[in-house]
Amino acid sequence: QVQLVESGGGSVQAGGSLRLSCAASGRTSSISYMAWFRQTPGKEREGVAAIYTGGGGSGSYGGSVKGRFTISRDRNKNTVYLQMNSLAPEDTAMYYCAAKGSLQYALEPMRYNYWGQGTQVTVSS
Repeated sequence: QVQLVESGGGSVQAGGSLRLSCAASGRTSSISYMAWFRQTPGKEREGVAAIYTGGGGSGSYGGSVKGRFTISRDRNKNTVYLQMNSLAPEDTAMYYCAAKGSLQYALEPMRYNYWGQGTQVTVSS
């Protein structure tokens, strides 16, 4: 099993920045991809960014955050980060960290096996 714990959410004004962290524990050697998703009440969970944990390279992003958000990982700490810049009120959501073992890239929630409990991000105008 894999456990994921998110941190770093909070409230910020539009134009500001936040950095989310997701620490993985347990069978971390089984993880191939880690990702961030977000969800607001009444809407489907949206893929934000994903990153391959096994080697070099940058992450991949959902269309609405490209150029503003950056996903990165620290393999030694089994931690993934989401740096969020130029935040806008529409970025307000519960942000979830997820992990999966299969090697195929995906940014759909149904592809991910493990989930954290989420951290709230609120952006005010």
